[in-house]
Amino acid sequence: MNIRILITLLFGVTLFCSCQPKQLPVNSLAERVTEGTSKDRILFRMTPEKDDVSKDYFEITAEDGKVLIVGNSDLSLATGLNWYLKYVAGIHLSWNNPSQKLPEVLPLPTGKIRQETAMQNRYYLNYCTYSYSMAFWDWERWEKEIDWMALHGINMPLSITGMEVVWYNLLKRVGYTTEEINEFISGPAFMAWWQMNNLEGWGGPNPDSWYQQQEALQKKIVSRMRELGIEPVFPGYAGMVPRNIGEKLGYQIADPGKWCGFPRPAFLSSEDEHFDSFAAMYYEELEKLYGKAKYYSMDPFHEGGNTEGVDLAKAGTSIMKAMKKANPEAVWVIQAWQANPRPAMIDVLNAGDMLVLDLYSEKRPQWGDSDSMWYREKGFGKHDWLYCMLLNFGGNVGLHGRMNQLVNGYYDACAHVNGKRMRGVGATPEGIENNPVMFELLYELPWRAERFSPDVWLQGYLKARYGGELSPEVMEAWRALEHTVYNAPKNSPGEGTLESLLCARPGFHLDRTSTWGYSKLFYSPDSTSKAADLMLSVAEQYKGDNNFEYDLVDIVRQSNADKGNALLDEISQSYDRKDKENFRKQTQQFLELILSQDSLLSTRKEFSVSSWLAAARSLGNTDAEKKLYEWNASALITVWGDSIASNQGGLHDYSHREWSGLLKDLYYLRWKTFFEQKQQELEGKASGEVINFYGMEKAWAEKVHEY
Repeated sequence: MNIRILITLLFGVTLFCSCQPKQLPVNSLAERVTEGTSKDRILFRMTPEKDDVSKDYFEITAEDGKVLIVGNSDLSLATGLNWYLKYVAGIHLSWNNPSQKLPEVLPLPTGKIRQETAMQNRYYLNYCTYSYSMAFWDWERWEKEIDWMALHGINMPLSITGMEVVWYNLLKRVGYTTEEINEFISGPAFMAWWQMNNLEGWGGPNPDSWYQQQEALQKKIVSRMRELGIEPVFPGYAGMVPRNIGEKLGYQIADPGKWCGFPRPAFLSSEDEHFDSFAAMYYEELEKLYGKAKYYSMDPFHEGGNTEGVDLAKAGTSIMKAMKKANPEAVWVIQAWQANPRPAMIDVLNAGDMLVLDLYSEKRPQWGDSDSMWYREKGFGKHDWLYCMLLNFGGNVGLHGRMNQLVNGYYDACAHVNGKRMRGVGATPEGIENNPVMFELLYELPWRAERFSPDVWLQGYLKARYGGELSPEVMEAWRALEHTVYNAPKNSPGEGTLESLLCARPGFHLDRTSTWGYSKLFYSPDSTSKAADLMLSVAEQYKGDNNFEYDLVDIVRQSNADKGNALLDEISQSYDRKDKENFRKQTQQFLELILSQDSLLSTRKEFSVSSWLAAARSLGNTDAEKKLYEWNASALITVWGDSIASNQGGLHDYSHREWSGLLKDLYYLRWKTFFEQKQQELEGKASGEVINFYGMEKAWAEKVHEY
C-alpha cells in the first residue's frame, strides 16, 4: 500500500476517534443500577456552570423521547440520575434494592428539574461502620456501595480498607517481625477500634492472605471512587504506636490508658525525635499502596484517651505538619465526639486546614446549638465543619430517627453565626443497611435551599419507595411511624434505636439491652402495632415489590419487639408479686414471641445472621481462616471482647442484632434458662446457681454454625 494513503487512513481514524464523545463514568454507573436498561435512553452531558463555580448542580429534562441529565461533575450527574429515578421514574434504590430495571415506557419529566448546592462536602461513614457492617465485604458488595455513594452525591467517604497493610509494611521497615506485627494489628472484625487507638491485637493474628486480599480490594475501591469523582478519606498519622515500641526501639511514649478494659496502643510523643520520621514513613507506605489523599482522618485521644502530660498544642501542630509534608494541599478531618476535638489542640491550627465532623448533630450537636448537652458556644471556631447524622450504634436493628430535628437542625445551623463555616453534611453511622428513609432525607438536605416539611417530603419518598400512588393504608401506617420511631425526642436517654429486650441478657425491670442503650418506649406500642396491621392489610396489593416487602418485615419486627418490651414489664411485675401462674403464662408468651420473631426475620436475608457469617467464612481460603473470620463475626455481635471487656467494660451485646438464627439459638436459650430458674424459685425450689451468660455467649461465638 502507498505510504501516503496509509498515513492518510491512519490520520483519518485518529481524527474520527478523537471526535467521538468521551464515555462518562456515570454511563456505566447507570447501566449497573438499571440492570442494563439505561443505554441510549438516559443521556448525560457535562457542562460546567459558568456563573458560579462554587456550586454543584444538575438539570433533568426530556429530549427526543429520552431523559437528558446535565451537570457540572460526574457526581452531580450521578445525583441527578438518582433524583430522576426517585421523583420521575418512581424507583428507589437502597441497600435492600441496589438495582432495578427501568420500565419499558420511560417516564419523562414534564419540565426542567434543576437542583443545586453550595455545600461542597458530603461525607460518609464512621470507623465503626467498617467493623459493624463492612468487615467482610467483597468487591461485588463494595461495587454496589460505591454506586450508592455516587447516587447520593457523596464525595468524601472514609476509606480504611487495607490500612493494616500500611502498618504491616511500616512495622516491618522498623524491625518488627510478622508475629510482633500481628500482636499489634487486630482481627478483621475489630479493625475500627484498632485504627481509633482503642485496642491492640484482639481478634487476630491475621494470616498473610488477609493482608494480600485487603490490599487488592482497597486498590479496586479507590480506583472506582476516583473514577466517579469521589475523594477517599484515608487515616492519617496521629501518633499511634505499639505499646512495646519503647522497650523495642527506645521511643518516648505516653500511655493513653485503657478503653473498655482493653489496653490502648501507646501515643508517640510529638516531642520525641522519632515522631516526624515515623510519620513520614507512614505516609510514604500509604502513598506507595494507595496514592496521596486530599483528606486524612485523625482522632487522637478518642473516647477518653488520656492526655495527661501531653502538650496538646504541640501535638496538634506536629500532626498537622507531618500531614502537610506528605501533601501540602491535604485537609485534616477530625470527629467531634465527647471532648474531642480538644480546643487546645486545634485552636493553634490554621483555618482551612481542618474539617470537623459534628458527629451527632441530630441529637448532641456541638456546632453551637445552646440546647445541646455538648454545647460549644463558638462551635469549632475558625475551622470548617459538617452537619452529620450518626443515627445507628453498634449495627443494632430498629426503626429510628429524628426527622424533624434533622431537618430543622440543619437549617438552624445554616442561619446561625457559626453556620458560616459549615461546608456540607455527612452520615456517620456505626452501622448501615438500616432505616433507608433517614439516609435519603439527610443527603437531600444540601440540594434543597429552603426549609421544608418532613411530612410533605415523606409522601414523595414513599411514592418513589413503592413505585407509584400510595394506598391510604400505607400513608397512615407511615404517619404513625413518623410521629413515633422516626421522631425520637432530642434528649431521650440511650443511643440510637430503642433496643429490643428480646436480645438482652435476661433480668427483671430492664431498661436497656446494651450498656449505653435504652429500651423504654416513648410512645405507645399500639403505634407500631397499628402501622404493622395497616401494612399487612395491603400486602397483597404490593406483592413482589422488594422495597415494600423489606419494610413490611421491618415494621412487623418493630411491632413485635415493642410488644416484647411491654410484656417483660408485666413479667417483672408478676415475679415481684410471686404470681406463679401469670409468670408461667407470660414467660411462655415471651419465649414464643422470640421464636415467632426468628421465623419472621428468616424470610429476608438482610435480617438473618447466616448472611453475616457466610460473608465472613467466604473470605477464608482454608478451614482455619474460615473459622477465624467466623469467630470474629460471631464474637463482635455477642461477647465483643474477653470476659473483662465484655462484663466489666460493658461491651457484651453492644452490637446485638435482632436477626434470625441469633434469636433462636442464643437469645431464646438465655431467656429460657433464666425463666426456668425463676419459675423454680417461685415454686420454692431455688438452686441458688448463678447463670453464666457470658459462657453461653462465648460458646455460641466459638461454634461453627451451619445456618
